[in-house]
Amino acid sequence: MPTRPPIPTIRTVASRVGVSVATVSRTLKNPDKVRPDTRDAVLRAVADLGFVPNAQARNFRRQASDTVILLVRDIGNPFYLDVYKGVEEAASAAGYKVLMGDARRDPARVALHVDMVRARHADGLILMTGSLPPSLPGDFLPPIVAALEYPAAGPLPLVRIDNAAAAETAVSYLVGLGHRRIAHVSGPIPEVMSAARADGWRRALEAAGEAVDPALMVWGDFSLDAGRRAVDHLLDAGVRFTALFAANDEMAAGALNALRARGLRVPEDVSVVGFDDTVFATAVDPPLTTIRQPKREIGAAAMRLMVQRLAEGPRFRAEVVVPTELVIRRSASPPGQPAREAERPAAALATP
Repeated sequence: MPTRPPIPTIRTVASRVGVSVATVSRTLKNPDKVRPDTRDAVLRAVADLGFVPNAQARNFRRQASDTVILLVRDIGNPFYLDVYKGVEEAASAAGYKVLMGDARRDPARVALHVDMVRARHADGLILMTGSLPPSLPGDFLPPIVAALEYPAAGPLPLVRIDNAAAAETAVSYLVGLGHRRIAHVSGPIPEVMSAARADGWRRALEAAGEAVDPALMVWGDFSLDAGRRAVDHLLDAGVRFTALFAANDEMAAGALNALRARGLRVPEDVSVVGFDDTVFATAVDPPLTTIRQPKREIGAAAMRLMVQRLAEGPRFRAEVVVPTELVIRRSASPPGQPAREAERPAAALATP
């Protein structure tokens, strides 16, 4: 059996040309800084020998991987797929690759991905889980950019929306339709994003002169089951409500299905409003009125902040606030009436 020829190395090229390894390296990195005759000889030897520079070894020497991790709360939630597209587009333009990590609502998995950055298996982490390992802020802060689901600990470069204002707009729309008993299915509290959306719900009710009944609020975890459980809890407890605002579309879809399973019509008996404008919003019947977030723009902005963080170091701080809008569909109407509105966006919320 014929033996395979040895794989050429940078030393093989240097020996062929009769120059140092440093000269070969300089020729490959900065050919304009090498004498033309030497440059031509090195490049000719590279082609003749079939030498391929070892990018992985080069990255190891400069302690970089050209890879960024996008860590999300639940990889099964379609919201994150559009965010990923925005991250990947901006990353590709900057010469980076993107890995998508799934935290699965498990703090240990968040810590695992942070440790990957600490160990330089990735250059940075775009965090969308709402939490950091407790020991991290006082220990060592690797390159991390928070997007939307930002941790209370920090500070970190951040891309966000005005969650409280967006939620207040959604609930104020229901108030404008004539609803006063408006239930809320929140995200995990005390996480900052969930608490802000719950605050927007309260603000809208208070602005309408309504007392906030604690029985109308049910904690959830952004899953379909949380929406179903919330409706069952409210109905089984005898809580009166004519509308429901969920902190994301997935819970809103679960709530809508549970209402129909209990014999209630949407929107005639109960109006439902969601948040995010994901595929869930148009996959249910009737389609959801919801808050639309520019998901690709959020991902791209987060990656641009990451590039700046990697270039400028741990002192880099920035915050980008992106606007949202209310999209009106057929899941909400005045109490006791069918929906008459076709899909249309309301005015975009002003960026603070």
